[in-house]
Amino acid sequence: MTSRIQNGHDNRAGSAGKEPGLHTPERINSSGKDLRIGRIIDRDSGNLVIVPLDHGMSIGPAVGLYEMGRTVDEVARGGATAVVMHKGLVRNCYRGYNGTGLIVHLSASTGLGSSVNEKRVVTSVHEAMRRGADAVSVHLNVGADTEADMLHEIGMVSGECEDSGMPLLVMAYPRGPKIKDPFDPEAISHAVRVAAELGADVVKCNYTGDIDSFRDVVRGAMVPVVIAGGPKMDSDKGILKMVYDSLQAGGRGVSMGRNIFQHHDVCGITRAISDIIKNGATVQEAFGGMKGHDKPRLSASVHVQ
Repeated sequence: MTSRIQNGHDNRAGSAGKEPGLHTPERINSSGKDLRIGRIIDRDSGNLVIVPLDHGMSIGPAVGLYEMGRTVDEVARGGATAVVMHKGLVRNCYRGYNGTGLIVHLSASTGLGSSVNEKRVVTSVHEAMRRGADAVSVHLNVGADTEADMLHEIGMVSGECEDSGMPLLVMAYPRGPKIKDPFDPEAISHAVRVAAELGADVVKCNYTGDIDSFRDVVRGAMVPVVIAGGPKMDSDKGILKMVYDSLQAGGRGVSMGRNIFQHHDVCGITRAISDIIKNGATVQEAFGGMKGHDKPRLSASVHVQ
């Protein structure tokens, strides 16, 4: 399956000479999948600012996840193109505010279970559609003991998405007994390619830590790649530099949770990240636009993804 969001195109930071993205008229057609993708991307840059808010499933209520409606409003005001949440919270927490798209997460496990790396599909594509989803997402841990089960489930979900015209985001990580370093570029590249081979329209993965190695991940993906936020960081500039560098390597944006929703200024950090991804701002320009960036950050909670 060929992704409707073309890989490596106008990503603002370093986009000179690249083909136009999905937002241009010649790339938009009348298919349901293309129409829905248009609701989760920034149409000017073709990039994505996704904020996952599905962490309550794995860790329970945490800082930033109590007043979910307010959090959604804050990231929307900051320029997020989409939020991710489980089906049960859509009715009470999601608002179609400021054109922010809705991605319903289909996978689940909890930090209280015996196998946290075993993600199971708990929502169907058709149920997500009934709840108003513009896209769906699934979680894949390549290398886990239950890898085969996850591969099978995601393969089935991908087929349902193609039949239904539903965009598919796969969150792909190298995790399991044989994985010594989840940030190893080769392991990340393998996980991303597996997701693409299964039919992902967009793949979320860890940032490898440098531009050159991440460029290889993007090159091997064949579909657009967005980076995870990873562990909660104490430096706003560190977050923004990671975002900026990923775009230099050909990344298409972020799917970032705790470093946004647990920030002391949710709207401000979202706006700064969006400025880089959507407008091509430098790290210093984006950082300078934040107010109160010297304030203490909210305390982090234990995270199991």
